[in-house]
Amino acid sequence: MSAPVLGFIGLGVMGEPICRNMRVKSGFDMHVFDLDPAPAQRMREHGAQLAPSLADLAAKVDILFLSLPGGAQVEAVILGEDGILAHGRAGLVVVDMSTAPVVLTRDLAAKLAAKSIAFADAPVARTRQAAEEGSLSIMVGADDRIFAAIRPLLAHAASDITHCGGVGCGQVVKILNNMVLFETVVALSEALALGKAAGMDPALLFDTLSKGSADSFALRNHGVKAMLADAFPDGAFPTDYALKDVGYALDLAASCKIKVQGAELAKARMQKAKEAGFSDAYFPVLARVTDRV
Repeated sequence: MSAPVLGFIGLGVMGEPICRNMRVKSGFDMHVFDLDPAPAQRMREHGAQLAPSLADLAAKVDILFLSLPGGAQVEAVILGEDGILAHGRAGLVVVDMSTAPVVLTRDLAAKLAAKSIAFADAPVARTRQAAEEGSLSIMVGADDRIFAAIRPLLAHAASDITHCGGVGCGQVVKILNNMVLFETVVALSEALALGKAAGMDPALLFDTLSKGSADSFALRNHGVKAMLADAFPDGAFPTDYALKDVGYALDLAASCKIKVQGAELAKARMQKAKEAGFSDAYFPVLARVTDRV
């Protein structure tokens, strides 16, 4: 059996290192497309070929990975005039590594299946550094056959790969992962503000919390590295992206008829940060807008 020809659309903060790891470690032919020519040129230096258009890419590859900002972009790439539905060949496998709404994911998968194009959702978790190192966590929604086919490729980018169930289940887990993270960051922001107001040294507070049952990844990373340092750089996971993802969680809750008040609070706090001018700042910046009576 010949090696599959790979395609990759979306060479952003996470997409570029994921694509590079897949290309370099697999040695397979890789065709790439991005609206920004700079990362595409960097991928060319690693042996990738630059596709002139989405349509050209969809027509020539066997497995096509997407790493896009959100559901709107995924929908456009799949359903647009130059997109995958119109130009992909029967037998193509599309792997969406973006974070996108569950209902949209399942709808797009059904439309592609009508043209004999398979679909898997495979959103990623962890940091840009993990993407560089190939140590992401990837949550996959796919049938058993497709999961078996794409798992070796995903392993070039991840140290943990979980088959979460059928199409859409990867997005369910990713959206809930982010929802829990956002709610935890809100709790940390309140603990930080309250501790300071009560005369506690904030570094000592977080260090001591990390030794007890309040310990978490969010505390050791978002809390210690961002909130204590009051460092919320642009180019990390911004408030606008976090708002998009918590919106997906709220949409999922509405479709399941479940009220998620913690997520509603996280959205309100991030909306307040956005209105304060922090749209592009790393989302734990919400610590700067903690409510006061």
